[in-house]
Amino acid sequence: MFCNILIVSSLLAVVHAQQVGTFQPENHPPVTWQRCTSKDNCTTNQRSIALDANWRWLHQTGSYSNCYSGNTWDTSYCNTNIDCAQRCALEGADYQNTYGISTSGSQVRLNYVTDHANGRNVGSRVYMMESDTHYEIYKLLNQEFTFTVDVSELPCGLNGALYLVAMDVDGGIANGTSNSAGARYGTGYCDAQCPRDVKFIKGLANIEGWQLSPNNSMSGAGNHGSCCAELDIWESNSMAQVLTAHPCDTPTNTMCTGDACGGPHSSNRDAGPCDPNGCDFNPYRVGNASFYGPPNKILDSSLPFTVVTQFITNDGTSNGTLTEIRRFYVQRGITDAQPSASLNGLSGNTINSEFCIAENTLFQGPDNFARHGGLAKVSEAMAQGMVLVMSIWDDWFTHMLWLDSAFPPQEDAKKPGVGRGECSRLSGDPQQLQTSNPNAYVAFSDIKVGPINSTFNNESVQTWPASINPGILVVLQLP
Repeated sequence: MFCNILIVSSLLAVVHAQQVGTFQPENHPPVTWQRCTSKDNCTTNQRSIALDANWRWLHQTGSYSNCYSGNTWDTSYCNTNIDCAQRCALEGADYQNTYGISTSGSQVRLNYVTDHANGRNVGSRVYMMESDTHYEIYKLLNQEFTFTVDVSELPCGLNGALYLVAMDVDGGIANGTSNSAGARYGTGYCDAQCPRDVKFIKGLANIEGWQLSPNNSMSGAGNHGSCCAELDIWESNSMAQVLTAHPCDTPTNTMCTGDACGGPHSSNRDAGPCDPNGCDFNPYRVGNASFYGPPNKILDSSLPFTVVTQFITNDGTSNGTLTEIRRFYVQRGITDAQPSASLNGLSGNTINSEFCIAENTLFQGPDNFARHGGLAKVSEAMAQGMVLVMSIWDDWFTHMLWLDSAFPPQEDAKKPGVGRGECSRLSGDPQQLQTSNPNAYVAFSDIKVGPINSTFNNESVQTWPASINPGILVVLQLP
């Protein structure tokens, strides 16, 4: 993700804790997903989701007093990373009433704003669980990942995201100091932005060096960041969507310090051990403005649709190295391939090394993707297994313009790579969104994982030419 969202609440603090409270039982909402071996042979897995620790109430052990309120730590109670880890407790969650999170069968619904007895919650981030104490680990080399999504109520400036990160399967209990909460309470988050707004990293608090956000009264950043490889299968709203791969020098969870973290909280965004921008495929950004959006587009974002992502290896086995990421969409019984890029100097409709090099050259990027190992490093993370994350968030740093508008906003939208979507450069202010669109939500359902071409109807796929004309299509028969 481009950056992180925090919960807004008058009494429930926004924190990442290691000790466990006893005031609210932690009951993970149930959800199902399917493992397929062929189109007609899928097995349903009974699973659950867990709320990320950054959204939970952090309080003094044995007391209702907060350890962290607004964007400020209570330094009179604890003032070091070790002390706060040992003296602050992470509480269980009332998923629906406090956080606007609900499940039904295979569906996970995340509401944007939820008013409750103790204040207001904004956004959320949840993880798929394999058990009550461990995250589900997905190994997707030579596999495809399929899900259905409803983004019809997500306006400009919001992001309903489904992605993978190389977190510790137990939430860091085995590797962390004083971490008794673990995956059950959503600990251990990391991504390629090396976020420094995470309140606890590897079992230690992030209070030392904590600086308040200049524009978000509920956020801040500590000295430490939490880094790991990230695979953004889906970041979107009703106006724009993007698929992005983010490599890191060390794919699994590592802790960084200060400006050496890079990402949004550092003076040099590109200074960290990961690629914060990644190699991305946004149909609009690569020249296909007619493909995705409201009803007049080919893929109608006002209705649910299914997204299929295939991870192709060099030898066609799960032991190979990732060389290509392919994308298909299914809506109204019609399967569309990802449209081809339509810019001079950029072609193709998949993410591969050639595409990433050409994209970086055309868009005049810093070449972080290649510098941090490219698809080979993403492949290392995938081989070890990654945790599935689903979230809804707004963006205090850039107002989500990097996803759905012109970014950087001062650049000419006609310059290659600047135009990302049709949203206004003035859109996306979180304060305005929380007032104007509190009922926004995203819903993910029907997650399926299996061998290539096992989770969707691939018998007749429409492929759109580089210059999209809805009246012209090519039907491709896949093997």
